[in-house]
Amino acid sequence: MKLKLKNNPEQVELIKAMGSRNALTAREAQEAFAAFLGPVVQEVIHQAGTAGSIYTDAPYDEDDSPSYPLDLYYNDGTDTISVWSQNIAGGLPSSQVEGMAELKIATYRLDSAVSFLKKYARRARLDVISKGVERMAQEVLVKQERNAWAVILKALGEATSSGVTAGGLGISGLKAGTHAIPAGTESTFQLADLNKLMTLNKRINESFAAGTPDTAYSNGVTDLYVSPEIKEQIRAFAYQPMNTRHGKLSGTDGATAVPLPDNVRTEIYNSAGTQEIYGVNIVELNELGIGKKYNVLWDSFDSGAVAPDGSGGAHAFVVATDELVVGIDNSKGAFIRALAQNADSGSTFTAEPDDQFAQRAEKIGFYGSLEEGRVCIDGRAVVGLVV
Repeated sequence: MKLKLKNNPEQVELIKAMGSRNALTAREAQEAFAAFLGPVVQEVIHQAGTAGSIYTDAPYDEDDSPSYPLDLYYNDGTDTISVWSQNIAGGLPSSQVEGMAELKIATYRLDSAVSFLKKYARRARLDVISKGVERMAQEVLVKQERNAWAVILKALGEATSSGVTAGGLGISGLKAGTHAIPAGTESTFQLADLNKLMTLNKRINESFAAGTPDTAYSNGVTDLYVSPEIKEQIRAFAYQPMNTRHGKLSGTDGATAVPLPDNVRTEIYNSAGTQEIYGVNIVELNELGIGKKYNVLWDSFDSGAVAPDGSGGAHAFVVATDELVVGIDNSKGAFIRALAQNADSGSTFTAEPDDQFAQRAEKIGFYGSLEEGRVCIDGRAVVGLVV
């Protein structure tokens, strides 16, 4: 993420005024710059985040207490549902039980502050000011992403569904009702794994009568979040055989393995990969992968046997050898972000001059913040594959 201030006369004059030795002139210029700064940072963190495509924004007035009507979310009445949310930024998401009424969403403030010497402003060093603004946006973005994915992974780790059985999926030792399943082959992602993940999603999304739901209720897995290493294996589909049964049915050793259709292999080869398989979008995240932070986070939330054991069964997840692939059903709208909005400006990110510096400190700074709350209302919108 890179921010750059335009080098025009008006902006240069404003930056120079912020470093003025006249306290009133400097303060007015800082307030003007802060008013410009808020919408810029807001737009940057909205576009740069990976969780933005998963969560649906639910803006609320900054002085209100946000809530979500669960009776409108569900057409079929049930006694209770599980909701995963956080009470404080960086805290452990918890599963709370709510009746079919108004769900009160706990919110928290994410903030950042930057400062620099006034001499840089007087010299109109736009590069220094730009780096400060960039740093502010990055700090808020990192906090947002960590909190957003904590809720997603907590829901995946704890959610269970009665329609999921080890026997039904053909996986021995699988944790009962789990939303995460092991790959067919250790350390290898194959089309057969995505196929089984889509079957898992269908079983999870049975109707309230344990039957076939209305087609508009769920479109199945719409997005698959993978590590760069898994994306490498997907690119290899262009030249690797895909028949996971090998030669077992005919008694041979795998020489009968067949590739993907030529037109699919050509498309993958020409585009140096693929962004879609079976209609499922493939999204690459550096935070996923063996030993990476989302894998470590998932390990703290998960329990039971979900990782491949090499013999068609499952064992407990191991950070040093296993990695997670996350499937999201974005058609359900299950992930909600309550976002405080200024009633006058409509802005969700507020930037203000930092008043902690005395005149003799020869420093100026800015403080920025937003208030949000992340919740997963329906755990059936997330599934996982452990490779």
